[in-house]
Formats: sequence, C-alpha cells, structure tokens
Amino acid sequence: MSFSDDVFIVGIGQTPLGELWDLGLRDLGLQALLAAVEDAQGLAPQALYVANMLGASASRQANLGALICDQVGLAGQAEALTVEAAEASGGVALQLAANAIWAGSADVVAVLGIEKVTDSVSSELDALVAQSLDADFESEIGMNANSQAALLLQRYLHENAFPRDALAGIPMIAHANAVANPHAMFRRAISAEAYKKAALVEPPLNFYDVAPLADGAAALILTRGSRLPSALRDQAVRLAGSAVANSRLALHDRLDPLFFDAAALSSQRALERAGLSLENLDFFEYSDITTLHALLSLEAIGAAPRGQAWKLASDGSLALDGSLPVATMGGNKARGFALGASGVFQALEASLQLRGKAGANQIPNARVGMVQTLAGNASLAATHVLTRFE
Repeated sequence: MSFSDDVFIVGIGQTPLGELWDLGLRDLGLQALLAAVEDAQGLAPQALYVANMLGASASRQANLGALICDQVGLAGQAEALTVEAAEASGGVALQLAANAIWAGSADVVAVLGIEKVTDSVSSELDALVAQSLDADFESEIGMNANSQAALLLQRYLHENAFPRDALAGIPMIAHANAVANPHAMFRRAISAEAYKKAALVEPPLNFYDVAPLADGAAALILTRGSRLPSALRDQAVRLAGSAVANSRLALHDRLDPLFFDAAALSSQRALERAGLSLENLDFFEYSDITTLHALLSLEAIGAAPRGQAWKLASDGSLALDGSLPVATMGGNKARGFALGASGVFQALEASLQLRGKAGANQIPNARVGMVQTLAGNASLAATHVLTRFE
C-alpha cells in the first residue's frame, strides 16, 4: 500500500469521564467531535461512525448518526450511522472508518465513541450491560461479565497456584498512570495494602479489579495520505494494521475459556497487516475490563506464556518505563470504562503517545502502539496497530 492510500488519525477530541449527570448523549458527542474537528484544523468529515452500546436501551435514543450529524451541522453533508458491537463498538467503528477510506468511498471520516451509563439506574444497568453475553444461556440466568470473569479468575488461580496479592500490580499501574490524565475518572494512586483490603465485588475479584462504568465521549478524524495536509503531518498517526475476530459467544461453548482466541487472532492479523511483530510494540492499550481480562489479553497476544501473565504485574514490565507499558493513561480501570466508547478512548490515548503529547505519561520515543478492545468476555476482539508518522 502506498503512502497516498495510508490512513491517518489527524484529529482527536474527548470529554472527561465519570458520572456526568448534567450532560446527555448529544452534549457529550458534540463536545468530543467538535474538539476533534478543531484539532484537525477544520477538516470536515464526509462520513461519521458513532460507536455506542447502550443508547437505545439506557438512553432510549437510537439513530445516533442522524442525531450527532444534526447537532454538529453535518446534516445532509455526511453519511452517518451507529456501530454496535457491545463493549468493542469503538474498536469496530475505527476499522469500519478505515475501511471506508481504503475502499475509496470517503477521504475524511470521523469516529465518535459515546456512552451515557447514568441514563439508567444501577439495578437496570447490570442487566443492560449483560446483553453482550448469550441471552438464552448466560444473562438469562443472572450471569454478567464480572461474574464470569470471577469464575475464570478462580480457575486461573487454581491452575497456576500463585499468591492472590500478586495481581495488585494490574490496577496499581492503571491508577498510577491516571494521576496525570486530566480526563480520568479516578486520579489517585493506590497501594498494595489498599488493594489487599478492598471489599470483594465478585469473589475473588475485589473493588479494584473491576473497571468502573463511566459516561464520556471521544472522537477521531481520519484521512488518507493523499489528502493529508502538510500542516497536520506533525500530529498524524498512521493506522498500520487492523483486524476484528470472533470467538464462540457463550463461555461454555469455548474449547478453552482461559484463552482469549479472538484476541490472539485479531492481534496476530493486525500485526501481520502492519508488517510488524510483538517485539516492535512500545506500548499496549489492553481492554482491562477486569484484572482477569488484562491477564488473558497479555497471554493472548504472546506477551507472556499461558498462566504466567501474573508475573508481569509485579516485575515492572507493564509500567511506563517497562518493556511493554499498558493502560498508559489509566486504562478502563482508572480512566473509566465507557463501554462502547472505550475503543475510541484507547485509540485517542495511543495517538497522544505517538504524537509525543502524553505529558507526564509519555513513553520516550514511542513509535508503535497496539490497541485492543474486547466485547462479551472476548467473544469479539478488535485490534489496531498505530505508528508514528515518519
């Protein structure tokens, strides 16, 4: 593929994450998308992909493409639609946007991830989020992503026989990195002692093992190399490889529930399409929905042997100055988990790293990053390899 056909992220914008009671879906989307367009120096999108999981159920608002186009003044000027792939909606929307450019149907495309979890009360929200699982055989009997992750972690601990407290490093890294992220939901570091004393949520998962659901929106502006203005080259980030893969939806149908095969396949394909390998990565933005997801994601991409990812949690490998930094701006665990928008936040944060604009969290000389977003306890995985423009 020639430079003229390459896809670049040239604009980024985001809102804070948290319980944003005074802002609705349209308010959040408007803020993030206008910020991204401004960052792209006014480059106007010809198409818009809106990533969302709960709009139609929690907020009683479908047709988000038309809603957002109307709000930002693009009605009649841009094609727009909503992308729903549960928690991985943002990652899938990014691939669809890139495909539109690679296919030649648009030169400038916007991706907007948006979620408003506080539009639903907590007793209803758990059931809504569980819709990403198998409705007939999992969510119907009261299972949700956290309860399944708890069962898997219990089995992981049993098979690999290591101290439970060794996992403290996963959330500790996320919270430490979120301190310098002005948009993060929780900007305070935690200690190993605090982790040890935390209340159990779904045994053996405790309070710090589970990502908090959050309202928020993030947006990206993409364009092709032939349309890349010289004024934007210093902030352009190349989408070098992208892949989406699926596994069996229900956990009980999987040959090995402790191996995220969709995550492994999508990362392998994305790296191959980028012409790169795991050794080329300077950082990895994984889908830390729970500590269990973080562990199995690391093993799926080959960063650790099966049953050994827990060692990376405490040996410094995953810290900002380690061999494979993760959750560099706080991840889902401390930045906040905006469900269908999370993949767009990940790509935005990776873009900041590759621009050299991550502030106190900047990884020195970062050139290659990988972003992976999971849905339905890894029944679907969307992986993107991003590189610095050079």
